[in-house]
Amino acid sequence: MGCNRNCGLIAGAVIGAVLAVFGGILMPVGDMLIEKTIKKEVVLEEGTTAFKNWVKTGTDVYRQFWIFDVQNPDEVAVNSSKIKVKQRGPYTYRVRYLAKENITQDPETHTVSFLQPNGAIFEPSLSVGTEDDTFTILNLAVAAAPHLYPNSFVQGILNSLIKKSKSSMFQNRTLKELLWGYTDPFLNLVPYPVTTTVGVFYPYNNTADGIYKVFNGKDDISKVAIIDTYKGKKNLSYWTSYCDLINGTDAASFPPFVEKTRVLRFFSSDICRKTCVHFTSSFSTWKS
Repeated sequence: MGCNRNCGLIAGAVIGAVLAVFGGILMPVGDMLIEKTIKKEVVLEEGTTAFKNWVKTGTDVYRQFWIFDVQNPDEVAVNSSKIKVKQRGPYTYRVRYLAKENITQDPETHTVSFLQPNGAIFEPSLSVGTEDDTFTILNLAVAAAPHLYPNSFVQGILNSLIKKSKSSMFQNRTLKELLWGYTDPFLNLVPYPVTTTVGVFYPYNNTADGIYKVFNGKDDISKVAIIDTYKGKKNLSYWTSYCDLINGTDAASFPPFVEKTRVLRFFSSDICRKTCVHFTSSFSTWKS
């Protein structure tokens, strides 16, 4: 029995040593295989996991709005009083739910170009009200007219049209009208070929954003999804210096192996500039 016990201990020690050696060898090999697979699957080309999720995002993307409702429009218009506003919101829309279009690969530059269709679906469960909620807001057309046409003679004509249309410096509009467009009664009377529809995001639905050209990561995985050009340009011509550059991704995806210390940069065409996010803390969305 002593011999058997000793043999068992020796055999166990040998097996343990062998497994430890194999483990030491296989762990880095396994890491290499995993890294190789990731590098292959995150390339933005037909057939990869990343490409499928990139063409049409699998997660919901929302855009929220808070509106400043003017509380004393008559006092401001008549007495030039200090304006008082009340913030109302959020009003939430689901966006980026449509698949990218006109996807074209360029093997020479390792880039892929595309158009991003625009669409917005109102989400009542994530909003404080409905799209029919009414706000007192600045009349954009009336406010802009004297700045666009400083000539006194032209302003006289415009003032008569403003009175005829019964427009004023402030107006009541629904959320839907304010964001997506309404026919302005003043502009509708202007005897010139001008756009009569006004809206903060007009036109939006049934339009497309781009053309974007981004790196597909085929030659350098660290550049995957990073924007090369937007509408054929590398800068916007709106801002000065570094702020005018177009860099980062479109926020739909980022390169793999991102460290917490890395600053994630992305470009937003809605605000016509790039921005960035920094890691601050971790949290869990899992609920027991």
